[in-house]
Amino acid sequence: MSRRLTIDVKPGGWTRDVLDVVDSLQKKRFTLDEVYESEHKLAKKHPANHFVREKIRQQLQVLRKLGVLAFLGDGQYRLR
Repeated sequence: MSRRLTIDVKPGGWTRDVLDVVDSLQKKRFTLDEVYESEHKLAKKHPANHFVREKIRQQLQVLRKLGVLAFLGDGQYRLR
């Protein structure tokens, strides 16, 4: 797949960081658990946040609202 997802979000912000994780999976369909596998990496980037999984879910919702992702149910997502 080797492409970089581009949307207008703040570099170094949570939305960009979660989008980078999704992009690194290099597949169109993915699960929440696959994104959670990068939890430690995101925690290092955002050491003041002690609720990383909650923030990941929140940012996946933001990406849904931006039209980047579709939620398929049961922890399943698809890139649009």
